[in-house]
Amino acid sequence: MSLGQHLRELRKRLFIAAGGLVAGMIIAFIISQPVIALLTEPIAKIAATNGDNYTALNFNTVASGFDLRMRIAFSIGLIISAPVWLWQLWAFIMPGLTRKEIRYTIGFLSAAIPLFVGGLFVGWLIMPHMVEIMAMFVPSGKGVAQFYDYSTYYDFVFKLLLVVGISFITPVFLVALNLAGIMTGRAILKGWRVAIIVIVVFAAAATPAADVTSMLLLAGILCVLYFAAALLSMLFDRRKAKRAAVQQ
Repeated sequence: MSLGQHLRELRKRLFIAAGGLVAGMIIAFIISQPVIALLTEPIAKIAATNGDNYTALNFNTVASGFDLRMRIAFSIGLIISAPVWLWQLWAFIMPGLTRKEIRYTIGFLSAAIPLFVGGLFVGWLIMPHMVEIMAMFVPSGKGVAQFYDYSTYYDFVFKLLLVVGISFITPVFLVALNLAGIMTGRAILKGWRVAIIVIVVFAAAATPAADVTSMLLLAGILCVLYFAAALLSMLFDRRKAKRAAVQQ
């Protein structure tokens, strides 16, 4: 294909991907009210304990409600439409890949997507505990109120889910480095001490200091994924060694 044909193909794929995203956003906008109810459930629990005059989600502008729904619609719409835009991306780059690269790409996506979704789920489990525990440090008494700005609260939840989701994909990148011949399985396993320190520091930074349970849960899952990636890489190394011995 010429450069012009490539650009026309890219434009076509982008239009289809954008159409899928818009359709996903429309669906997500319709269901945004139940999503907001789930997001604000920790705030509702705090309000039930301390009173509605003490705790609430604050919408401080005329368009705040619409803005929050649009943010939710974009985030969820991106996930709903993932099969569409991922397929368009794949269809665009696949003709330029070798059979081996196609096999590796399919394997990478097959592992990365479920792990990312699992990370989002774990982040969702951690989030309410973080909000409730941090609310315990707010002083009580007359003249004190805790109003959560909708934009700041949404950014907190979104970034938490994104960080935890991406952290779950890290083992897949380790396996990819092994398949590329950059790191051996033994090298990955040999660095387990440093890896555990990094994982614990990350889990401590991603969760409040007072929420030890969430920190241990996140750190434990990431450690299991790390060792699984190391063992899988060692199996791949053993298979490579056998193939090299047969060829000799």
